[in-house]
Amino acid sequence: MTDPRIDRLAEILVRYSTRVKPGDLVGIMGYPFSREALPLMEAVFREVLRAGGHPYPYLEARYTEELDRIFYEEGNDDQLQYLEPWAEQMTRSLDCDIMVMAATNTRALTSVDSSRIAVPSRARARLFNLYLERAAEGSLRWVIAMMPTAAYAQDAEMSLSEFADFVFAGTYADRDDPISLWKQLSETQAELVTKLAGKRTMVVQSPHIDLTFSIQGRTFVNCDGDRNMPDGEIFTCPVEDAVDGWMESSFPAIFRGVDVGLVRLCFEKGRVVAAEAEKNQDHLTAMLDRDEGARRVGEFGIGTNEQIKKFTKNMLFDEKIGGTIHLALGASYPETGGMNKSAIHWDFLCDMREGGTITADGKRVYESGRFLI
Repeated sequence: MTDPRIDRLAEILVRYSTRVKPGDLVGIMGYPFSREALPLMEAVFREVLRAGGHPYPYLEARYTEELDRIFYEEGNDDQLQYLEPWAEQMTRSLDCDIMVMAATNTRALTSVDSSRIAVPSRARARLFNLYLERAAEGSLRWVIAMMPTAAYAQDAEMSLSEFADFVFAGTYADRDDPISLWKQLSETQAELVTKLAGKRTMVVQSPHIDLTFSIQGRTFVNCDGDRNMPDGEIFTCPVEDAVDGWMESSFPAIFRGVDVGLVRLCFEKGRVVAAEAEKNQDHLTAMLDRDEGARRVGEFGIGTNEQIKKFTKNMLFDEKIGGTIHLALGASYPETGGMNKSAIHWDFLCDMREGGTITADGKRVYESGRFLI
């Protein structure tokens, strides 16, 4: 018997997040593909048909976690850099794209040489930026969601049933009318975005961060469930050469399945000039040296989802934790006015709930995890 919360989550993704219309070509991607992904992929497939769209299930990465590992270990440079001839055409053709995360082993690539993981990402950077540009102009509507799996539950130190409850509560899929709740959140965050419009300089401080940066000419974006599910944040992109100071992540940083532990980053004129990881330093360094944009900030975000309180080692949820902020290195989202391009987008999370403050143009707008405006 299908969990009714899966059907409600599929309805949220199709009817609210991507607003599928008759005739839309809708990609439905398992990332990575696994049997665990199928219940939600099938529910989304059914809902897309009901909305009049054309569902197109497809696979990304190397299809499964084990095939992915084999690819990185055995592929030569030409194979690692190879782009399928249809990849750009698909990126240009989709009207909507719904990604279902369903990992069964979140550490499958831990032993793979980080420099090899970087090669295909560099080769696909142009497609990644095209994807973001289409989203910014409104011709592509995309969303990422998660199917609860034992691997994610283990990372979060929960049982599978506890983690499933956590996922469906964070998305409101456990409620009778989840879409109305997402609309309410959207209205609340829209007010915050309006009040921050036109600000020029931000200062973020706590025992774990002391950053000053310019947001002149940049726009805050209301993340209300149309790109991530769950959602609950507002974000912008600092001016590329105007970030100075330092930050220490409050929680372990994980990228491409490699946990580097707590990280300290130091910035001068927008660029990371020093980066220290608690472990796996080589991986952190390799990712930051991937391309010119990898050491610059592509996003500054503020989490607002009070349903999400626990760190789970999954940034789809963790960056939304109410009372936290996050800084992402790498690619910026064009709709913010950001211009940084990179093959990576890596979020680092900082807890602000014990005395953290944000000041905008000299006025305190946020304190101890709560907005004052």
